[in-house]
Amino acid sequence: MAKFLEYQGKEYFKKAGIPVPEGEVAGSPDEAVAAAKRIGKPVVVKAQVLAGGRGKAGGVKLASTPEEAGKAASEILGMKIKGLTVKQVLVEEQLPIKQEFYAGLIINSAQEVRGPVLMFSPEGGMDIESVPADKIATLNVDVIKGVMLHDTLDMCVSMGVDGAVLRPMATVILKLYNAFRKNDCRALEINPLVLTEDGNVYAADCRMEVDDQAVFRHPEFGIKIGREFLKEPTELDLMGWSYEASDFRGTSYIAEMASPEETAAGGYVGYHGIGGGAAMLGMDALNKVGLKVADYADTSGNPTASKVYRTVKLIMSQPNIEGYFLAGFMMANQEQWHHAHGLVKALREELPKRPGFPVVLLLCGNKEKESQEILKKGLAEFKDRVEIYDREHVYDAKFIGGRVKALVEKYRKTKAAA
Repeated sequence: MAKFLEYQGKEYFKKAGIPVPEGEVAGSPDEAVAAAKRIGKPVVVKAQVLAGGRGKAGGVKLASTPEEAGKAASEILGMKIKGLTVKQVLVEEQLPIKQEFYAGLIINSAQEVRGPVLMFSPEGGMDIESVPADKIATLNVDVIKGVMLHDTLDMCVSMGVDGAVLRPMATVILKLYNAFRKNDCRALEINPLVLTEDGNVYAADCRMEVDDQAVFRHPEFGIKIGREFLKEPTELDLMGWSYEASDFRGTSYIAEMASPEETAAGGYVGYHGIGGGAAMLGMDALNKVGLKVADYADTSGNPTASKVYRTVKLIMSQPNIEGYFLAGFMMANQEQWHHAHGLVKALREELPKRPGFPVVLLLCGNKEKESQEILKKGLAEFKDRVEIYDREHVYDAKFIGGRVKALVEKYRKTKAAA
């Protein structure tokens, strides 16, 4: 799912009429100081990173003065939270909190639901998974009827909300659902949803995730790659996504796993899996023999030969790789001859440019016999460095990983002697 940073999600809250604290994003301590001065009151400085657990990691700090805000920003910027580097902070006014609530929606794909689930709890500020079931009001949303104000009023009342705050609280929850639907979200949460001492309701945090398949409907999001992507996309990432964005026939998921500087050290292989779980098996096989993947690619769901061809060409374009490995560790029900045709065309174009460059292909499943014939005939002239395997070795990752390793070592010797 395409994820948004807190400050980005809150911009969509504002558009939906959901109150949020006054705040500004800052990329340096000086910018944090200036933001705190403009806000003119005590602030909280929060790391902007696509990971939970910011508070426990030290990524959320209170500041009474602009100078303290700058100091907090200097401590947070550059730190790593769950492996992600903090490059921005949100400087936001501190709220006089009376009580913290939780409100959120997720898509529940379970057979008995298959739709949005709206949740509300008076136990905000903690993971919803940790809240007792009797402290959570839930509503399986009928996507035809949607959510009405009386629905959210009932949820609030069931959790003990009453008096003057009842309607404002229910209205925020209703607006949350409307924002969820308008923006094609798969998850949209406010935790905590704060009731202040003066009786106002604010979304003090935001978790927003959008359905990858709906990104094309929202150019205003400015999302470069329509799937969960936690780093700044590289040129290879963007090119790989362009195949997916323009052709919905099957999947061609491609992501760069190592930079050219890393692959220059050696030991990296161009990696191409078929099916997510099977692809993990292939990566594990390489790791166990001391090799690493320069990329992660997956072509499944019956992609066309042209889509497979483009994927292979992109994998082979990576500098410094010492081999190409197709990890088809599954009895795929897709018609594998499309893979075979795409592989043959791409490899016949690329291998003549790389003397001795090794290739290991494991391909089995539907149309396996025809696919094997296409591969063996089309790549016959490269048989001294191309090994092709079928279902006989589909469960033998150790053997296949060993063959990749052996061919890579042979390739290194060839290069060293040249």
